[in-house]
Amino acid sequence: MRAFDRPGRSAVHASHGMVATSHPLACSSALAILREGGNAVDAAIAASAVLSVVEPQMTGIGGDCFCILAEPDGSLHGLNGSGRAAANATLDWYRQQGIHSLAEHPAHAVTVPGSVKAWETLLERFGTLGFDRLFADAIDYAENGFVLAPRVACDWQLTRDKLRQNDGARRHYLRDGQAPAVGEKFRLPALANTLKAIARSGSAAMYTGRIAADIASTVQALGGFLSEEDLANVSADWVELISTHYRGVELFEIPPNGQGITALILLNLLNKLQAANLSADSAQRIHLEMECARLAYSVRDACVSDPQTMQANIDGLLSDEFANALAESFNPAQRKPDISLPAIPQADTVYLTVVDRDLRAVSFINSIYMSFGSGIVTTDSGVVLQNRGACFSLEENHPNAIGPSKRPMHTIIPAMAMKNGKVEYSFGVMGGAYQAMGHAHVLTNLVDYGMDPQEALDHPRVFWGDDGTLEFESATTAATLEALSKLGHQVRYAGTPHGGGQIIQIDHAAGVLIGGSDPRKDGQVQGY
Repeated sequence: MRAFDRPGRSAVHASHGMVATSHPLACSSALAILREGGNAVDAAIAASAVLSVVEPQMTGIGGDCFCILAEPDGSLHGLNGSGRAAANATLDWYRQQGIHSLAEHPAHAVTVPGSVKAWETLLERFGTLGFDRLFADAIDYAENGFVLAPRVACDWQLTRDKLRQNDGARRHYLRDGQAPAVGEKFRLPALANTLKAIARSGSAAMYTGRIAADIASTVQALGGFLSEEDLANVSADWVELISTHYRGVELFEIPPNGQGITALILLNLLNKLQAANLSADSAQRIHLEMECARLAYSVRDACVSDPQTMQANIDGLLSDEFANALAESFNPAQRKPDISLPAIPQADTVYLTVVDRDLRAVSFINSIYMSFGSGIVTTDSGVVLQNRGACFSLEENHPNAIGPSKRPMHTIIPAMAMKNGKVEYSFGVMGGAYQAMGHAHVLTNLVDYGMDPQEALDHPRVFWGDDGTLEFESATTAATLEALSKLGHQVRYAGTPHGGGQIIQIDHAAGVLIGGSDPRKDGQVQGY
């Protein structure tokens, strides 16, 4: 139980239904759907549509989506709604042009936006309502305006200069070249019209016709390859989930091209090295987590890609033998210097989770990658285009090298933890590359230390910067940083918090839902 004389919030308890998102307006819309009789799938799509309007720096219909769904009978379903590179995108062309990173070439980093196709695919199989009802609030906020929440306004301001560089971004997302401030009301009329078209005609309105032509022409005018044919060939694919066991629970993740396997490898290492024996706030726990994370992320960077080209065997990567081999290199008394670290760009994402009256659980994540994605906004339809192609490698023979109609390695990952064949936790953590680390950290907070969902999210976080220095959130004590420095780590306090997240726990014995929402965002939990 938390100390009520200290700042913080309690976990939310309810029994009929619950939604946890990164924005209050999305929570309200999703809860209304549940109260009307819609299920968790309906509510999740309604929430995601609202987030596409009120958190445009984080997510949108120009991005990608992944989902894990647990049906009331315990069956699990995974959906990969990530888009592909243009059919004309070849590694040889980029090498001939002397381009070494797509992050520096926004038009070439735009991949096919998979979100709307994923929403429709999910809805057709498991939903009960149509886009016309589920988009109603999103359309209203876009057409008539929404008030900027504090974190949204902060992120928007930080991305102002990026938005100034693109005609569509300036037109649709700035006022006289300035970002809107917290508490201001902002309208997105072009996006409202786009959402209306999708609500009427489904995903075909997004991937063919006027909107598709606007997307393709906007990208091509800036030198990119994305075509109307690429958009028309969009797909969202049902996938077989991957999992590992950790101290009584089984954690399920989306398989590659997502980085969920990184979280599973990390948990296997923590299990082998008995992380649960260390105190929650100790320097030794942080040392163990970060050294294991460095190993797991190095595996990710060497192996994870579109499954059509991924050469490593997933079962082998998740095996006890592989975990044992990795664990042998851990030194409890010293940081190992010779593990190569990945470069970590900042990224923006929204995660949400919904549980309905039948205990159907949806773990759902949607993203445009970096803040305001590529910074490119379509001229007429007002769609912010993602820059997920920046995750491709431009190294020859790398499994994640860019190629025609190929999916890049993806950072956004939903999670679902099962116990005795039933959902225990539906959860996810935002924050680009941090997400895999976040899944492991949050799950061990829940399982090893008995934290409730809110406590597990509130707990201080650490991750490395792009120079390998460990960056600690401000709640971490100076003594902890000093202890880790003595173990060989470079340390500093982080300039910004690490990610965000939401959790819904199902207490099956009591018939109660328990939710938490990350204080690092504007979000909340609502239930009834």
